[in-house]
Order: sequence, then structure tokens, then C-alpha cells
Amino acid sequence: MIPLRVDVWSDLACPWCYIGKRRLDGAIARHGAEVEVVWHSYELDPSAPAVRDDGLSQVQRLAAKYRRTPEQAAAMVANVAATGAGDGLDLRFDLVRSGNTFDAHRALHFAAARGPTAPLTERLFRAYFTEGRALGDRATLVELASEVGLPGDELAAALATDAHAADVRADEQQARELGVTGVPFFVLAGRIGVSGAQPTETLVAALAEAGRLTA
Repeated sequence: MIPLRVDVWSDLACPWCYIGKRRLDGAIARHGAEVEVVWHSYELDPSAPAVRDDGLSQVQRLAAKYRRTPEQAAAMVANVAATGAGDGLDLRFDLVRSGNTFDAHRALHFAAARGPTAPLTERLFRAYFTEGRALGDRATLVELASEVGLPGDELAAALATDAHAADVRADEQQARELGVTGVPFFVLAGRIGVSGAQPTETLVAALAEAGRLTA
């Protein structure tokens, strides 16, 4: 049987994408049938420096970005962290080192050329949101990729060139063509679009519907 394909546009610096991944994992486990998940690149802030070093906390940065008071921004962060905790995630916004994710997306395409991307995707999310690792740092990306069994020396060599840059840009162009304006964004069986980190039950129902459409 051909597995049900789920395409996901996501950014590694997006907490809702991490939450969405965890909920999709749960939905797939409950769905039962074989599912192939294909991850696609999406940059929320492509102009960001490799690693931000402005001395601001995540709360201060969000307050400035969304024109909120520090108290309002802190409440926003607490709400996302609580939501993540409900899905078994430890989101440590006090540790987050934000920055550019372009090279991290290139690393995922590097992984995709060699096998499943799920191990590296999960490792990068956890490194960023729980361990305070900077995904804009190439040495960090090489270390994390090596931890999940990828050839670190080959990734280091690839990141020193423009390898997989076109793959990232192609994903982003496809997102524009689909009208994607926020992530996570899921496309099931090429027919059903689901926007946002929807509840696991919603994703279970979407998988079932996609399965019926392709049966």
C-alpha cells in the first residue's frame, strides 16, 4: 500500500511548529496506517543574523516586535510554554538563542538526501527550544546532525558551500504559490490543507479524510 503523504511547511524557530509536529506524531500513531511526512522549509525571519546578540531576552524581543508591554509579552510566552507542556514539550524561552534558520533548513535537506529527516528535525527543535542551542551556528548544526547518525564532516563541507540553498528557496516558493502565510501548514494527500498547530483530534480526522479520498 502506498503511504499517505503529509507535506509540512515549518520553521525550526517557531514554537507552534514544534507543538504541531508533536501533535502530528500523535495523530499518525492513532491513525494507524502508514504515513510519509515530508518537511519543507519556511523562514519566519529570513533577514535575521546568524545568531542574535542584542542582549535582549525573548520576552523583551517579543514586546518590541508586537508592541506589547513586558507583562503582556511574558503572558504570551507563558501561554505557549504551557501549551507545549500539555503536549509533553519543555519550551525554555529563557534559554532560546534566536537567529537565522536558513542553514538549519539546508541541513534538513542534506538529511533528506540520505534518508528520513524526522530524527534531525526533532533534534533541532529540542536543541533550540529546550537546550538553548543556536541553530544559526554551523558547528552546532554539524554536532547535532552527528548525534543522529549523519556524516558531520560531509555536512560541514556542504554548509561551507551553497549546497541545498536552492532546495530551501524552492520550498519557500511553493509555500507562496499555495498561499501559505503562517506555519505550521500541513497538506495531506495533496488535497487537504490544515493551517496551524491544530489539536491532535483535528489532525486524526484530517488523516482519516485524506485516507478516504485516496482509497
